[in-house]
Amino acid sequence: MITIYSADWCAFCRAAKDYLTKLDIKFIEKNVEQDPAAGQEAVSKSGQMGIPVIDVDGKVIIGFNKPSLDSALKQAGLI
Repeated sequence: MITIYSADWCAFCRAAKDYLTKLDIKFIEKNVEQDPAAGQEAVSKSGQMGIPVIDVDGKVIIGFNKPSLDSALKQAGLI
């Protein structure tokens, strides 16, 4: 399962979601602006305040780091 913690104004969040959509990989989006609990969840998972936070089956990636995201997707058997 993939969860992306994001906000509407975040260009890197949009890029990460667009990338996963292009790969036809489904994800759950949690908007940290609309849901303060999701913001707390992202901080507790990542230890940081930045977004996006991408959780790929428990592997947490901070920001849209394509090589790290690709590695996590490969480990999860999604690409």
